[in-house]
Amino acid sequence: MVDGLDLARTIAEAADDRKAKDIVILKVTDVSYLADYFVIVSGLSMPQLRAIANSIEQQVEDSHGRSPLRKEGESEGRWLLLDYGDVIAHIFMPEEREYYGLEAFWGHAERIPFEPSAN
Repeated sequence: MVDGLDLARTIAEAADDRKAKDIVILKVTDVSYLADYFVIVSGLSMPQLRAIANSIEQQVEDSHGRSPLRKEGESEGRWLLLDYGDVIAHIFMPEEREYYGLEAFWGHAERIPFEPSAN
């Protein structure tokens, strides 16, 4: 069984592969019963949000043999959520990310360093 941090990093790398912006990994184990980690990213268009979600699903399946337990927001397309149980990926348009303010709400959670690729 892969640990949550490895899964969170795979999700962040998959999002980075599709040029996601402002990638943040939060360790919420001690402050939330929802998951162990949140990965929060932004995309600049609805097609990019879908591409990021598809990249995450493919890389997690390839690397860890897992599919999301739940997906939300596919019909609206301005905030997509992929729930893997121990890790939840939030893929936002910038306006929605600012509106929902997950980083501020979970501000007491530990931030895990992630360096996006240079391309």
